[in-house]
Amino acid sequence: MRWKKPLLLLLGIGLSNVGAWIFLIALNLIVLDETGSALAVGILYVLKPLAALFTNGWAGSVIDRLNKRGLMVFLDVTRAGLVAALPFCPSITLMYAVVFVINMGSAVFYPTSMTYMTKLIPSENRQRFNALRSLIGSGAFLIGPAVAGLLFIMGTPTMALYLNAIALFLSGMITLLLPDLEGDSMTGSKKFSFEVIKKDLGLVRDFSRRFTYVMVVYLLFSCMLVMTAAIDSLEAAFSKEVLGLSNSTYGYLVSIAGGGFLVGALVNIAIADRVRALHLIAFGSIMVSAGYVVYSFSDSFITAAIGFSLLSFSLAFAQTGFETFIQERIPVEVMGRVSSIYGWLEGLLVIVATVVLAVGAELLSIRTVVTIGAVVMLLVTVSLCVYSLSRVRVKALASR
Repeated sequence: MRWKKPLLLLLGIGLSNVGAWIFLIALNLIVLDETGSALAVGILYVLKPLAALFTNGWAGSVIDRLNKRGLMVFLDVTRAGLVAALPFCPSITLMYAVVFVINMGSAVFYPTSMTYMTKLIPSENRQRFNALRSLIGSGAFLIGPAVAGLLFIMGTPTMALYLNAIALFLSGMITLLLPDLEGDSMTGSKKFSFEVIKKDLGLVRDFSRRFTYVMVVYLLFSCMLVMTAAIDSLEAAFSKEVLGLSNSTYGYLVSIAGGGFLVGALVNIAIADRVRALHLIAFGSIMVSAGYVVYSFSDSFITAAIGFSLLSFSLAFAQTGFETFIQERIPVEVMGRVSSIYGWLEGLLVIVATVVLAVGAELLSIRTVVTIGAVVMLLVTVSLCVYSLSRVRVKALASR
């Protein structure tokens, strides 16, 4: 069957995504129970971009030189073992260190899996596959917290961590059932060293200069993601302090966002073969920022829910378009290095933007800062829309 292997890959991704949500919620509760400190929980959210900064500068050099399937299996099984070891950590410091290593593995896994998917999925099926992957991500957003909640009723957050470890291990075993697309062709590569990393940085720089159009679209889309992460860091405070929502009402708002993403992913699958990736990027990104603008100006649950629904619905299109665009425009031989270096830059910008907005919220007000962030995102996505579609218009005129 043509879709047998892609569906197997989607199953592994789905297990990993559901496990990731269970892991996040369970870990938050464990740290909060042990420390009683909101700051201690906040540190968990800083560890992820820090791990990306520490990892992405060199990860691409490793990814493009190793067998992708083997690396994915290794990362899944290793992360499963580390997650299972977390309940035995004798101190919060050691727990942070283990979580940091787990996040490093996740930072390496994403560009590895993107490269492997590009090799496995024929070009004519990639957009539909990415739409299905988006659907699985939205399903995990809804299922993961629900499963975690049931586990907390039946047992403890520690039990939830063990379930996540099992999910990661099963994901690795499913990956083993997928074809080895490289075999021994990746062995005998250059010895990994600082000189290799330096050479690869030069390769990415030269590639960016040669394919300016592709990398500017990549960079502008990354800037949109940076702003979403920075604004989302103030989401709970904005909802509770500015809109006056209770914890349960805020939970409904998050559920609405998950539902919007799920509906967007379903529509995305239906139109996947009829809409170009660039159009999904351009108009999906504009609507995402429009949703954030509506949310930033909202003064009630209803208007906030409208903004959340719009941004989450549109994000499914934007992400699918972007991933398909990257798979079509960046050669698979250098995809790991290019995506890792740009991922490093994105991680750095996330930290800077999050700190700037947090400080701004203290100096000005949460609403003012969220509104400014949403307007900046809108300007970025307008630029992305105009720039990404400019090449389409030029080609259309040239073909007349």
